[in-house]
Amino acid sequence: MGRRAFLKAAGAYAGLAALAPSLPGLIAWGGSGRVRLHRGYGDLRPAGPELALPEGFGYMKLGVEGSPMSDGAPTPRAHDGMAAFGMPDGTIRLVRNHEDKDLPGVAAVLGDPRLAYDRSAGGGTTTIELRIGADGRPELIRDFVSLGGTTVNCAGGPTPWGSWLSCEEITWGSVKGFSLPHGYIFEVPAAADGPVQAVPLPEMGRFWHEAVAVDPLTGIVYETEDYNRRCGFYRLVPRTPGRLVDGGALEMLAISGQPQADLRQGQRVGEWLPVEWVPIDDPDPADAERNPSTVFLEGDENGGARFTRLEGCWHADGSIYFHSTNGGEAHAGQVWRYIPEQEGLALVFESPGREVLDSPDNLTVSPRGGLLMCEDATGTSHMRGLTPAGEIFDFARNIMNRREFAGATFSPDGRVLFANIQGDLDSFGPGNPGMSFAIWGPWEDGAL
Repeated sequence: MGRRAFLKAAGAYAGLAALAPSLPGLIAWGGSGRVRLHRGYGDLRPAGPELALPEGFGYMKLGVEGSPMSDGAPTPRAHDGMAAFGMPDGTIRLVRNHEDKDLPGVAAVLGDPRLAYDRSAGGGTTTIELRIGADGRPELIRDFVSLGGTTVNCAGGPTPWGSWLSCEEITWGSVKGFSLPHGYIFEVPAAADGPVQAVPLPEMGRFWHEAVAVDPLTGIVYETEDYNRRCGFYRLVPRTPGRLVDGGALEMLAISGQPQADLRQGQRVGEWLPVEWVPIDDPDPADAERNPSTVFLEGDENGGARFTRLEGCWHADGSIYFHSTNGGEAHAGQVWRYIPEQEGLALVFESPGREVLDSPDNLTVSPRGGLLMCEDATGTSHMRGLTPAGEIFDFARNIMNRREFAGATFSPDGRVLFANIQGDLDSFGPGNPGMSFAIWGPWEDGAL
């Protein structure tokens, strides 16, 4: 795909990521307790047995774990990252990850085994096709398996050319009994009507992937890593924008003039940090299963910056927003903003305590200009909003169990928010089912 064709495709599928209002005012105080709170949409109250939402908002469930899908398969467990795509016929496709952590021989491979990457792995993605009715409520058309033979599919991200990048958050392989090595990214076209051939993208790195975000102007893919307390922020500069199978150069973010800068604590909100990128010469190391930090250590040796548990990642307003789940003085979470055109990084929010923001994971940007953050909390999980002025508020609360929120994404017209409650990650959990939700209401009354 040439640059002109790439930009044309990117424009066709850009959706909310490119159309979201400007967020230049996103700034907040953190670490000192001087956080600005916002009323948001008002107090939360039970809107059903699963979710507490503001007055005027409603929801419906989609794709509950174990329920039969249109292709006859049961809906898999462990709902996680997800994105919404507008289709030419006016329908919406949701492509959803399943972070199944079962070891080989426990969970059956999803979809057609002939198209699976590794028949011993039970994770992958499902696709939900729906339309939004005249009353603003979604109507399910069909759902089906769209990727199989992968494992621990945690998050990922949408591309401007209409596909979902599904990320494996593990580097398991033969030591764990799998037939093939894992720790890769896989691409799933949103328009696929069934399982796709699962093809790993090794030049995007073999490490504990979390999420990705694509710059629609360049096709560069930004990647977060979630491995304990030493992680990097990476980018793939593709050989051919829009064709990730052609590979490219993997690089790790570094702070100019500060080799091996430690950004996990001691950072000032709003301080501008000029960045550069250091090379990763071996993105697919053979020893990644035994040492999941192999890629990180190469980047670290070259001067790359150190983060802790990088998770959600989203492109909007010419910026890449991403979370450090346990970063900051309170270890309760940081929100970072990288601006590619200016080659700079800034901390835009740091949680002073878990009562304000507890372990932010997946994130998305609303069409009205705010960030929506999914918590992977130590207690009760919330979805919390951050206004363009840097004020934080509660939008939703999980009143069903203590599982995390994940996969928040808005419909292309902004009328419906889709999100997941993850559920248990393997067959030996206590019985919390994963499920998806469609949420609608008076969005115009607030910052989302």
